[in-house]
Amino acid sequence: MPILNYTTEIAVEKSMGQVIGALTKRGVTRISTTFDDDGKPAGIAFTMKTDYGIREFELPVRAAGVQAALIKDGVQPKYRTIEHAARVAWRIAKDWLEAQSALIDADLASLDEVMTPYMVAGKNGETVYQMLRTAGLKELES
Repeated sequence: MPILNYTTEIAVEKSMGQVIGALTKRGVTRISTTFDDDGKPAGIAFTMKTDYGIREFELPVRAAGVQAALIKDGVQPKYRTIEHAARVAWRIAKDWLEAQSALIDADLASLDEVMTPYMVAGKNGETVYQMLRTAGLKELES
C-alpha cells in the first residue's frame, strides 16, 4: 500500500502555511524555512517556549526520501517526481504536526515528549535525534 497522502495535489506552499499556522497556535516566537541545496523548502526551524525555557527546533521535510518510498511502492509515474514527492512530504509533515498537537491537547503527551527529537541541542546545530544517532542508538538497548 502506498504512503499517506501519495495522491495529494495540494501545493507545498499551502501545506507549509498550515504547518506554520499549527505552530503559531503553540506559541512559537520565531519561524523560518530551511532550504535544500536546490533552493527548495526542506523544513521548518522554530523557537518556542517549553517547560524548560525557550528552545530551538528543526523539523525536516525530506522530499527525496518520500520520492524513494513512492518509487518503492510502485505508484504511477506521475506520482514519482520530486515535485510531487515534495507535495506529499509537506502534507505528511502537516498531518504529523496536527496529530502531535492533538496528543498534547488531550494531555496524552507533553510538548517536550513529542518534540524532543527535533530540539536543537548540539554545538554544531544538531538535533537531539542527530546527537543520539551519532553517539550510537545501539547503546540504548534495554
